[in-house]
Formats: sequence, structure tokens, C-alpha cells
Amino acid sequence: MDFMATQPPSVPPVSPSVKNTPDEGGALVLERRRQRTEPPRMYQVVILNDDFTPMEFVIVVLQEFFGKDRETATQIMLKIHLNGRGVCGVYSRDVAATKVEQVLQAAQKAGHPLQATSEPVE
Repeated sequence: MDFMATQPPSVPPVSPSVKNTPDEGGALVLERRRQRTEPPRMYQVVILNDDFTPMEFVIVVLQEFFGKDRETATQIMLKIHLNGRGVCGVYSRDVAATKVEQVLQAAQKAGHPLQATSEPVE
């Protein structure tokens, strides 16, 4: 059994990134507009100072989870100790959240109250 269309097919809607312009012959020409996307927002991982976590443990965490060498890890640890907080690295949101979770799990496993957080870079 054959079916016949009783109405002409409808014109598909034009996406907002496409512009319709007629050319000299009256034909319709589609022009594509460039879409600008912003780079993803970055987050910094911050370790907070406490009076109970050993400095050596903080250095090991910085080396293991943030790939810092001993000297850089020591400098960041001293900044955490003196300023109350220190930036360990800047990452995308998901990577920063993973780093924070790794630090918190390692601290809990070792029995230390070390805290870490991630915050957007401004």
C-alpha cells in the first residue's frame, strides 16, 4: 500500500549559528558563523595548615600527588606552614577534585587531620 503526502514537507528549522542570505540569483545561501567557546575554568588545589600534621608528610603528599621535586615541595610546605595555606597546583575542575580527594584519603589513612580544597582561579 502506497501513502501519499497530503502536505508538502516542512522546512527544517535553522540553527542559531547559521545565517540565511539570498545571493544574486535569488537562491538561498547558508553562511556559517564562527562560535567562540571559552576555555574551561581552572581550579587551584590548596592545602590548609594545621598544628598536627607532620611537615614531612606534607612534603611526601606534594611529591606523590602533585609531582613536585623535594625542593619545590619543601618550599610549598613552608608557605603552607607560614601563611596557613598554599597552592599545590592548578588543574581543570575534575582533576582538581581528584587531587583533593587523594590528599584527604592519604591523610585519613595516615591518621592526620590535613585538609585540602579546590577553588576557582580568578
